[in-house]
Amino acid sequence: MPAKSKFKNQSRQGGTKIGPLVRVLLDWFSQNARDLPWRHTQDPYAIWVSEIMLQQTQVKTVMPYWERWMRELPTIASLAKASPEKIHKLWEGLGYYTRVRNMQKAAQEIIAGRRRGDESQTNSESPHVVSYKLPETIDEVLALPGIGRYTAGAICSIAFNQPTPILDGNVIRVLTRIYGISENPREKETNAKLWTIAQQLVTDAAIGNRQSAIGNQKFPACSHLNQSLMELGALICTPRDPRCLLCPVSKHCFAFQNQRINDFPNLDKRPTATARRFAAFVVENDGNFLVRQRPAGVVNAHLWEFPNIELNGAPNDAASAAEELLGFAPKELKSLCTIKHTITRYRITVDAFRLNSAAAARQSAANLHPHRWLPLSKLRKLSFPSAHKKILNSLQPPARKS
Repeated sequence: MPAKSKFKNQSRQGGTKIGPLVRVLLDWFSQNARDLPWRHTQDPYAIWVSEIMLQQTQVKTVMPYWERWMRELPTIASLAKASPEKIHKLWEGLGYYTRVRNMQKAAQEIIAGRRRGDESQTNSESPHVVSYKLPETIDEVLALPGIGRYTAGAICSIAFNQPTPILDGNVIRVLTRIYGISENPREKETNAKLWTIAQQLVTDAAIGNRQSAIGNQKFPACSHLNQSLMELGALICTPRDPRCLLCPVSKHCFAFQNQRINDFPNLDKRPTATARRFAAFVVENDGNFLVRQRPAGVVNAHLWEFPNIELNGAPNDAASAAEELLGFAPKELKSLCTIKHTITRYRITVDAFRLNSAAAARQSAANLHPHRWLPLSKLRKLSFPSAHKKILNSLQPPARKS
């Protein structure tokens, strides 16, 4: 008979494994935590920025973005007053741009609500600059735009060392394997059980002020407990080919002890990817290029792009698409590049074509509103979706030979 899940027994006994598991996780994290730039600060704002950037984005991708962001917008006040163009340009390439707009809305709400800390004396030019601070209670953080339960828990535990639980994809995978939770974690009851376990773990870390230590330096236990769960899922307890022989909690793990690693977590199969094709047109006239800004309320809102149209229905070829979109049938379309990328469940192919003629430019401008004509030097200062950024890069003049 297959081994039964230990989850019900674990719940009935009030989490008898919690204490030993917490100690192992803290010790492991103290020796194996990655050297990430946001782990060198206790600034709640900097930690908040990192958590928003890390949503649906890999750590290695986020690192240079976070460092550049903190140089350009180092405070809540600077974020609140930054122009939309600046925040979009700093975010360009990370995708899911609603995240950055919500982050700015949250910063503006913090200032509007006059949630202020003590006066800062660190600025020699303006010795009485008010330092706006992120709220410290879980309910206040959760109320800010763009912050859900996981992000609020991560911010409050990492920035303020509060016993607030976290539950993301990595943590779900770790906990379902350790406790042998065979039910779908997306189901309401199972998800609630996972949140309960996550709460028990971080609460135990807080009891007695448990701390992990490297040398003479000590670290806050709640922060490190939650980060250890995320780190374990990222480095060891991976979706495929987990490194169980290196796992510090393997002796506590139901899935490993019963050789059922691949059974957890029990997630629904992903929907089949949908292919979508687009044609984009780079219209040039006298060194200027035609671009338009995406409207509010759509994917990649407020970013700039070259005129484009989907080919999956009608029209289904580039020439017909150009006529429908730009208002004329071009005599010649020069293939510029092909871009392939993925957004959620869509596999997108963008074929870019170049048109060079004054007549084409005049007709395009008459048919396409709103629009702007800009040289390459100014296009580079705008924020584009990733596919259109690659199209723009294909237009860069070749580097001069030394």
